[in-house]
Amino acid sequence: MTHRTRHTMTAAASGVAVALALTACAGGSSDDEAQGAGTSGDQEDITIAIHNGWDEGIAVSYLWANLLESEGYSVELEMADPGPVYTGIAGGQFDVNFDMWLPITHEDYLEKYGDDMEQLGSWYDDAKLTIAVNEDSSITSLSELGDAAEAFDNRLVGIEPGAGLTRITKESVIPTYGLEGMEFIESSTPAMLAELTGAVDAERDVVVTLWRPHWAYDAYPIRDLEDPELALGEAERIEMVGRTGFGEDFPQLAGWLAEFTLTDEQLFSLENIMFNENQGEDNEASVEQWLEENQEFFESIKDAAGEA
Repeated sequence: MTHRTRHTMTAAASGVAVALALTACAGGSSDDEAQGAGTSGDQEDITIAIHNGWDEGIAVSYLWANLLESEGYSVELEMADPGPVYTGIAGGQFDVNFDMWLPITHEDYLEKYGDDMEQLGSWYDDAKLTIAVNEDSSITSLSELGDAAEAFDNRLVGIEPGAGLTRITKESVIPTYGLEGMEFIESSTPAMLAELTGAVDAERDVVVTLWRPHWAYDAYPIRDLEDPELALGEAERIEMVGRTGFGEDFPQLAGWLAEFTLTDEQLFSLENIMFNENQGEDNEASVEQWLEENQEFFESIKDAAGEA
């Protein structure tokens, strides 16, 4: 998403996807083996395409890679920028992507490639830009921030100057809510998080630009300020999209995905383990840790899909 700075993962300099083979499940070559993960009739091999550097997509893709491997699928993850991801989905090189932001961010890709893709449902519906404060702050709305600026040392802490969130804050939020008297600090995402950490530890008020989903909501006692004028824009949903024929080739998986959702608490805790506690260094182990803490997660999806 162009208005956010995200956790960086390695990709080829050309932008071509880098294959990350997670497993090579007993690789028979018979037609029967190629067409049946477990007893479902699904194809065994599946390629998940991930937007390089998009934390929620990385987290959910590794989560599903783990779940599918446990069911006998052979999973490959491929990293690329959104353009190559959707080109690959439409062309059949990739099977599925978990991170299509609609109706705004990826609208152009849906319009361009939608006839060659299958929309598989939405798993998160509160993806948005935010302005967040410490949980015990006395204010609840951006409309109150100007009058309460002194409590925050007249500072609104932002992220990278080139981020869309920074632009929208300067062009929309500040003039809409009369925040011209506050110093808007354009820094970096790590610097913003360091400022947030220091303020929380010192039990002082702080206000930062942020976005959902983000692991900070699990790691810190913070909450969003209300945005009654919608200066930050409305929330988007995050959808899953597959290549043409996905539902026919993966009927069981399509049924699971139709029942798949994550709450804020689930998603933020998964991201916190993966990108904060483990610094993105062992995503497979991070997923295992999260599943240990959420042991009923996959069974509840199966039950909802009628596999109780």
